[in-house]
Amino acid sequence: MKMDNTASGSWTPENNPTSSAVRNSCHPNLKMFLAALSFAYFAKALSGSYMKSTITQLERRFEIPSYLIGIIDGSFEIGNLLVIAFVSYFGAKLHRPKIIAIGCVLMSFGTFLIAMPHFIIGRYKIETSVRSSVNSTNNLSPCPASSPESTRAGDRPSILPSRGCERESSVSMWIYVFLGNVLRGIGETPVQPLGISYIDDYAQSENAALYIGCVQTISIIGPVFGYLLGSLCAKIYVDIGYVDMETVTITPGDARWVGAWWLGYLIAGAITLVSAVPFWFLPKSLPMPVEKHDTSCTPEQTRFIKDSPTMEHKFRPEEPTNLHQMAKEFVPTLKSLLGNPVYIIYLCITIIQFNSLIGMVTYKPKYIEQHYGQSASKANFLMGMINIPAVALGMFSGGVIMKKYRLGIMGAAKFAIGTSLLGYFLSLFFLAMGCENSKVAGITVSYTGVEGLAFQEQSLFSQCNSDCLCSKRDWDPVCGENGITYVSPCWAGCTSSTGSGRHTVFDNCTCVALADTQLGNLTATLGQCPRRDSCDKIFPYFLVLSVVSSFIISLGGTPGFVLLVRCIKPELKSLALGIHTLATRTLAGIPAPIYFGAIIDTTCLKWGYKMCAGRGACRIYNTSSYRIVYLGLTLGLRTISFFLCIPGFALLKRHTKREEINALTNGSAELETLQKEDSSFTNCEQFIPTSDRNPERETRL
Repeated sequence: MKMDNTASGSWTPENNPTSSAVRNSCHPNLKMFLAALSFAYFAKALSGSYMKSTITQLERRFEIPSYLIGIIDGSFEIGNLLVIAFVSYFGAKLHRPKIIAIGCVLMSFGTFLIAMPHFIIGRYKIETSVRSSVNSTNNLSPCPASSPESTRAGDRPSILPSRGCERESSVSMWIYVFLGNVLRGIGETPVQPLGISYIDDYAQSENAALYIGCVQTISIIGPVFGYLLGSLCAKIYVDIGYVDMETVTITPGDARWVGAWWLGYLIAGAITLVSAVPFWFLPKSLPMPVEKHDTSCTPEQTRFIKDSPTMEHKFRPEEPTNLHQMAKEFVPTLKSLLGNPVYIIYLCITIIQFNSLIGMVTYKPKYIEQHYGQSASKANFLMGMINIPAVALGMFSGGVIMKKYRLGIMGAAKFAIGTSLLGYFLSLFFLAMGCENSKVAGITVSYTGVEGLAFQEQSLFSQCNSDCLCSKRDWDPVCGENGITYVSPCWAGCTSSTGSGRHTVFDNCTCVALADTQLGNLTATLGQCPRRDSCDKIFPYFLVLSVVSSFIISLGGTPGFVLLVRCIKPELKSLALGIHTLATRTLAGIPAPIYFGAIIDTTCLKWGYKMCAGRGACRIYNTSSYRIVYLGLTLGLRTISFFLCIPGFALLKRHTKREEINALTNGSAELETLQKEDSSFTNCEQFIPTSDRNPERETRL
């Protein structure tokens, strides 16, 4: 039967508007969704990295140990744990863009809540022996005279609890930070599983890996700005605008310095709130790519085929949302997902590697501060400008390699594990890049300068400061002319001072003479003594190795993520991503910062104390022990994950072969069914009367 050219032309997919839109490599609304999701990733990554950049600031401001900071950091994952399984499952069947928008609004509110304690806790106070000004009458003598009664008391009156103690101890202000981070975690929940599944559903298969790589790259760029924001705020004093900076006697390099941590949270909260806006204007679904349906059919023929029982699984009409039916299907769907051995072994490997990664990233700025003697501001700046861009480049390059070489499941798995192994071997060199402990009299060296001292509280006492009533709780370091740091002017045996503020110089420091009897000038200046030259020479090599290893490891990030999506059934994709995120956040995101922090706390040599008594934040660590436990735990966890990769490869190879056999079998059966349907359709056409045929009716058919 012959048709005229006009009718025939209108039937071709190329001339059909709907098919043309679908045939585009990227639908306009998909482009908008990619841009909106990238910005949301940027916003959540910025606020998350800023949280990690303020770890030492929060420790000092609230006088809490590292393990408690780990609990606060892990509270973000607790928020995820509360809702992620249900958001991933039910959210995939609802309006995904609007659910993401609601999540962004919750994230912004949580970020604002984190900053709230600054406005209700009062001004930051430190104990010091330094006069704030020349005319000050509050000068404390560096070496107050002792008496039998005061010696038994063991503490100077100046550090006894003040009248403001009762108000300060009535509520732990860090609880607000904890709750705000929980709210951030709840809001972040839908962004990844719903966003990635939305892209994978409506993007062409060969472009999906690149799009996911782009989004992941943007999410890595977010931490660049997060750490830079942390670096900027760490330079600004916490009570800027409320105090005269001339009266502040400590510098950003001091272990008691607290930057304007709250300012960054206000900025991050505003950015996250803006990221919610585009999602309100995006549709629930987009046209499917050509490859995901029969391209030889017109829309009318597609609707005809939909009615065929044999083709129902290929073209499923959109059904109204039925929450009761969805709830009934949840448990069987979950059982089907967890019954996939490849998915389970993948989960185990990523959980262990995420423990290593999260613990390492959380405390890396602090490691740079404590081990290499850098300020919090410089540590955050280096993380943002050197380390994070290398990770972003690696993630993007991994997506490009996936697209260029069209890596399959096995290819992606080999590439991911190969880059991870190479990065692991490079990371072993970090163990050799160590610095010696700072020379602190009575803690790491004796008062005569002998190293290898096993610190005990009694080792702070010496004949040179026996005439002074010094508090064992003090941490007001001064640097002697002999290059040794003393815990305070009192412990250095200083009896007088000249100048004021940051320019104070302590004189007649009797302990300074013990380490070097040839010194004629027994003076000490504010702050710790600088690190040795050998440590400064090692630090650039540490940065170079950190950049190279981060780039290589991150190359396998995108292939590894695509491997997760492709090793499961399409209808289980959103749930699989949600369960993966749930498992990694629960078993890695929550515990890793806590036990990493607790182990780091064991290397502390000198603790600070709160105004109302009780142990506060650590002032100085055993550098060698810190390096061993921090790097040893990081590398040890990754070693365990590599052993699990052996059975993982075997299971994945078996799974791939099974899928290939099933695809060939199903393809033959479907081809036979299509031929039967086509034959039946042609036979029916022969009974249509010739007089009833015209181009317009044929087009409608």
